[in-house]
Amino acid sequence: MEFSILADSFNKMESTRKRLELTQYLVELFEKTPQDVIAKIVYLLQGKLRPDFEGVELGVAERLAIGAIAKSAGTDEAIKKIENEYKKCGDLGHAASIILEQKEQTTFMVQDITIERVYDTLFTIAELEGMKTQNRKMVYIAGLLNDASPVEAKFILKLLLGTLRLGVAENTVMDALAIAFSGDKENRKILQYAYNVSSDLGKVAETIASKGIDGIKEFEIILFNPIRPMLADRVKSEKEAIEKIGNEFAAEYKLDGERVQLHIEGNKVVLFSRSLENISSYYPDIIEKIPKTIHADNVILEAEAVAINENTGEFLPFQELMHRRRKYKIEKAVTQYPITVNFFDILYCNGKSCLELNYKERREKLEKVVSEDDYAKHIPMTIVKNENDIEEFFENSINAGSEGLMLKILDKPYRAGSRGSHWLKLKREYQNELGDSLDLVVIGGYFGKGRRTGNYGTLLLATYEEDEDTFTSICKVGTGFSDESLDQLYQILHPKVTIKKNPRIDSEMEADVWFEPELVIEIVASDITLSPIHQAAKNKIRKDTGLALRFPKFTGKIRMEKAVEDASTNEEVITLFKGQNKIAHDKNLM
Repeated sequence: MEFSILADSFNKMESTRKRLELTQYLVELFEKTPQDVIAKIVYLLQGKLRPDFEGVELGVAERLAIGAIAKSAGTDEAIKKIENEYKKCGDLGHAASIILEQKEQTTFMVQDITIERVYDTLFTIAELEGMKTQNRKMVYIAGLLNDASPVEAKFILKLLLGTLRLGVAENTVMDALAIAFSGDKENRKILQYAYNVSSDLGKVAETIASKGIDGIKEFEIILFNPIRPMLADRVKSEKEAIEKIGNEFAAEYKLDGERVQLHIEGNKVVLFSRSLENISSYYPDIIEKIPKTIHADNVILEAEAVAINENTGEFLPFQELMHRRRKYKIEKAVTQYPITVNFFDILYCNGKSCLELNYKERREKLEKVVSEDDYAKHIPMTIVKNENDIEEFFENSINAGSEGLMLKILDKPYRAGSRGSHWLKLKREYQNELGDSLDLVVIGGYFGKGRRTGNYGTLLLATYEEDEDTFTSICKVGTGFSDESLDQLYQILHPKVTIKKNPRIDSEMEADVWFEPELVIEIVASDITLSPIHQAAKNKIRKDTGLALRFPKFTGKIRMEKAVEDASTNEEVITLFKGQNKIAHDKNLM
């Protein structure tokens, strides 16, 4: 299939943010796509080569890409021209298309390039290792650009650099697949289930294209392919929990660790994070010790890996665990930062899905499959029936070093990839007026002054707008930072600086520098207020008005394990805003 067809579709999608138009462009693209190419196209639409859990990354730097453009352009002045054009437009792909326009005019014959050729070349670049890797990458990139039209070159560069920003969310892709291959958008729900249990949208696309909707209905869990995790709604009091889920439910300790999905067969163990990253290399101790505690041929389990004080057995804060996030000297980190693995759910056992079992059945099965020892634990759980039960167990949890409680309905199944009231979380911070802490995306920064000189003294933060796949500003935060956290954030954020604001960022405020939206941090605040400046939930409460946090403060938690799409959403902020207003109203009536 010619790459020009895909480039033309990309061009159209870049020109709109309207979901209906994006869906229609995708439907038209999918209807033209052969079955054996559609998975590749879906991965490329997501800016990927393979699903996240396979960890395939291109790793192409801007400097290398500029060199490849210059090599393809074939002029001595090319690098300077490219850099000048890049400074003007802030988009290296667009700059490349302008520079190569002249080349197109002076070239008599250009060989068409196919999607298969582009995809396979990108995959080859991603897997290159060893001596002279950068030179070899440049040769491959220049080879593609030599045969590319300016528009094709633009998108080849965007794919290489990870800057393809089409505003196409996963749900939009599934809508288009359902329409193109079943004629009914409502079948998106069936596609959603297949995606939730496989975490592989390319495979979902390939299946519906080749086998239709009946093939999708046969989708099953595959061991060592992660299942998208079930998420919880928030409550700020015991009373609210009972109002939402009744008078009898399970309460578990909410531990301040890293959520881990364990896939185990014999002695083979693969670990996935909440964001579906393969994190096996960070936990060699889990891989060594946990199989000894398992009584099943194969199993998928969920657990919380928590740093502990070896002398007292007390849980330690999440940030202690992040010391394990390193490429080198992991054995030393294992010794310095010991953990326990605290199991709370079972999703698959002996070749059969456990997702349709209710919570009570899954917990009973979990306790039979996993034996406890000093390293492997079952997360403490009890059945609660009233506010006093919750309060007592909540205090026990806090005293043990936990964050609070997870509250779960006893007779409900596991809803992969979904957030809802079947699970609720009640945390210590939720007792404040706002009733919550928020996980927000860092989108911009302001240079520090005084002792903060040389760092970013204040950060501009955003919520995630699911429908538009954008990040909407909600506050600036400059309090709660220690000198150490400022240094750490600078090291993380400085490589993410961009010349121009990412098109997924929706902010009327200007920043000293813009960042690629890739980092999530935790924030608390006194309350939420209407804002004529910030874009979060704009027009949802009042016309031409958004929502903002009042007196925001950094909690000290950098959520490296969270994808930005898992950050707090505008819908969550609206719920909190309405909740705090109800509290204020009730107080006035007293």
